[in-house]
Amino acid sequence: MKKNGRKGTHMSASDIGIDLGTDSVLVYIRGTGIVLHEPSVVAYDRDTNEIKSIGEEAREMIGRTPGNIAAVRPLRQGVISDYTITEKMLKYFIHKAVGRKTFWRPRITVCVPSGVTEVEKRAVIDATMEAGARDVIIVQEPIAAALGAGIDISKPFGNIVVDIGGGTTDVAVISYGDTVVSQSLKVAGNDFDDAIVRYLRKKYEILVGERTAEDIKKQIGTAYPRDEEETMEVCGRNVLTGLPKTIVMSSVETQEALESCLTQIITGIHKVLEETPPELSADIATRGILLTGGGSLLYGMDRLIEQITGIRTTLADDPISVVAIGTGRYTEFIEAKKNAR
Repeated sequence: MKKNGRKGTHMSASDIGIDLGTDSVLVYIRGTGIVLHEPSVVAYDRDTNEIKSIGEEAREMIGRTPGNIAAVRPLRQGVISDYTITEKMLKYFIHKAVGRKTFWRPRITVCVPSGVTEVEKRAVIDATMEAGARDVIIVQEPIAAALGAGIDISKPFGNIVVDIGGGTTDVAVISYGDTVVSQSLKVAGNDFDDAIVRYLRKKYEILVGERTAEDIKKQIGTAYPRDEEETMEVCGRNVLTGLPKTIVMSSVETQEALESCLTQIITGIHKVLEETPPELSADIATRGILLTGGGSLLYGMDRLIEQITGIRTTLADDPISVVAIGTGRYTEFIEAKKNAR
């Protein structure tokens, strides 16, 4: 086993890391880097169960398909909600990343939220094995995020990671290679989108789809007041008349829309900090909070957390990719840990 992945400059049997996210899937190959980043969306025929498209092409179909075609996300809040479709999606992404003609079955490391149950973990392992893995290693998202950001987690020092993904927000204090205190919150980037949809319906009686809500979040979404207010034209369907309707939404309004979601995340961070042993709290005060995941790109998220906690908060260099990179590096970390004993 050890000799398969020690050097790892070529694609040997232990070199794939997968960030299996609610929103997107990233595949990392050791020695190469991230080779795939696609939405976790599958379009299939409801009548025949035939897969029509997977990934970016399927995402384009969300909210735009005829009645017999469904475009779905087979993961919900970081866990598998449709096993069969997840397995097919994984198989497709693995083949796309490493090539269909490969004759080796890779050892694959997959990350999961810190709060998953043993049953949920088992489902991820089984689906990955069915998709073509020789062996599956599970790593918690905060540990993968810290490794991907270049933090040496093997040392007995406290580091806190806040990973805001699509389906979950994971808050964890890590020391000596493992989590000491953690919390997995069922609120993240997709909930930001849902909150914007609800806000527009309530305030303007306009109905928009999840892709429009995501565009609003990315363009003018705000967690902390901007220096200059931004606005955006939003087109949707009038709830009362059923006709198209266009309104202008401001960044201040997005802050209002997202207030409840942001409060839940801040509360989760507070809870983890309260449960952290004093010695590790002192480390965190010095080292600060590391912010990762696509949801952390919401404007002002780092400033909001820093203002409320009083702890320096830093956005990772590549917040979307760090979990996938860390997942791919996890086998190296385990090997180094074994060799150090």
